[in-house]
Amino acid sequence: MAAAARLDHGQLWRFERRRCELTPVDLSAVCEAVGLELAMRAYPGGDPIRDAGHARLLARLRGRLAPGLRWRTEVPLPGPQEMRAWDAVITGSDWRLPVEAETVVFDVQALERRLALKRRDGGAEHILLLLADTPRNRRALLVAPAAFPDLPLRNRAVLGRLATGRPPDNGGMVFL
Repeated sequence: MAAAARLDHGQLWRFERRRCELTPVDLSAVCEAVGLELAMRAYPGGDPIRDAGHARLLARLRGRLAPGLRWRTEVPLPGPQEMRAWDAVITGSDWRLPVEAETVVFDVQALERRLALKRRDGGAEHILLLLADTPRNRRALLVAPAAFPDLPLRNRAVLGRLATGRPPDNGGMVFL
């Protein structure tokens, strides 16, 4: 592989063991040698908080909740080795509703899979998928009309119930 990428064998060995970094050009050559295409993006500097957009999206939902509901963020899934967490959990007197928030939907199938696994491992009967209301996110779901069959409720039904302190009757998806 080193020869195919035109790199020194020792440099590639160090890279594989995270003892050095490669330039984008060298990394692209390594990817090409193993049949991968390197894709990179550059973003303008901005808010130093990486999850600022995510936090704003969650805050928009929190502002729609009845005052008596409890709101917690970054709630770990059960299990000693579990590293995943719900973005938020809304809790009423005898119910809880995990919330998963997405600012940008890149891959609908991957998101469905991830949610199904979290729902299973988190023991959640119903969940709320909170999406940023952007043209891109709406298009992503328009091209996948059969996606998320277990989240039949939409904005009005979900937000109406939560605004009065009651849980939704089912899982749902909300654009905010």
